[in-house]
Amino acid sequence: MAKTWYPVVDAVSCIECGDCVTVCTHGVWQQMGSFPVVKNPAACEDHCRQCGEICPVGSISYLGEDSDWIPPVLRTKGGMPDTAPRCCCGQKLY
Repeated sequence: MAKTWYPVVDAVSCIECGDCVTVCTHGVWQQMGSFPVVKNPAACEDHCRQCGEICPVGSISYLGEDSDWIPPVLRTKGGMPDTAPRCCCGQKLY
C-alpha cells in the first residue's frame, strides 16, 4: 500500500464517467453523486495506475509520481483532450 503516492483527480477536466471508481480493486475511490473522490489514498497500490490508464480524458495524476508516466490520452493525442460538455448526441453544449 502507498503512503506517499496516490491518485488525484482534476475536477475541471473530469467528465464524471466513473471509470476510475469501477476499475479500482483496492477501494481507493468512492462516487459522491456523479463525481469520483479519492476516499482511501493509503489503500492505493504504489504505481498501480489502473485508474489513470482508464481515464478517457486524462484527469488523473498521482501525488508523489516519480516517473515519466503520462495519461494514455495525452500520449496518443499529444496534448489535453477536448473536455467541453456535450449533449447525448455528442455536440458541444457551448
